[in-house]
Amino acid sequence: MTYQRFEDLPVWQAAMELAVRVFTLTEDRAFANKGDLRNQLQRAAISVGNNIAEGFERGTTQELLTFLYIARGSAGEVRSMLLLTERLPHFTHLKSEISDLKSLVESISRQIRGWADSLQNSPITGQRYLNEPVRQQYQHQRRSSEFWQKLEADHRRRMEERAAGEASEG
Repeated sequence: MTYQRFEDLPVWQAAMELAVRVFTLTEDRAFANKGDLRNQLQRAAISVGNNIAEGFERGTTQELLTFLYIARGSAGEVRSMLLLTERLPHFTHLKSEISDLKSLVESISRQIRGWADSLQNSPITGQRYLNEPVRQQYQHQRRSSEFWQKLEADHRRRMEERAAGEASEG
């Protein structure tokens, strides 16, 4: 599936859920007088979705990859701070919420990694470079690949039919 808007990306939607839930968590009284931790956790959570959006809008695969890795780094930062809060006595009453957020941010990190891995060797360089000759070449290559796949499938089917016919005669 090709996405036209970053808002439609499941990983961006999950990142927005993460940010909302981090803001809700940091409203707890345990974060009072812990401004740096609260502020940094909020900013890192916001950074995950913002970097996915910025990379998506940049128009090149390489820039998208760069911003996906930045987003993944921010997800790691959120996870690290959540691990810290688990170790601090002021946050024991938030154990369940922190655990749920860690699971969510780990999922987001895996999604980003999977997307980045799929883009690493992509022949598509990005929307910015998609002029008419490049688009035609890409479509030609895709049609050619589909043709050869169909040809191979037809050949395999004929060979299976021949083998089945010979087995029934024998």
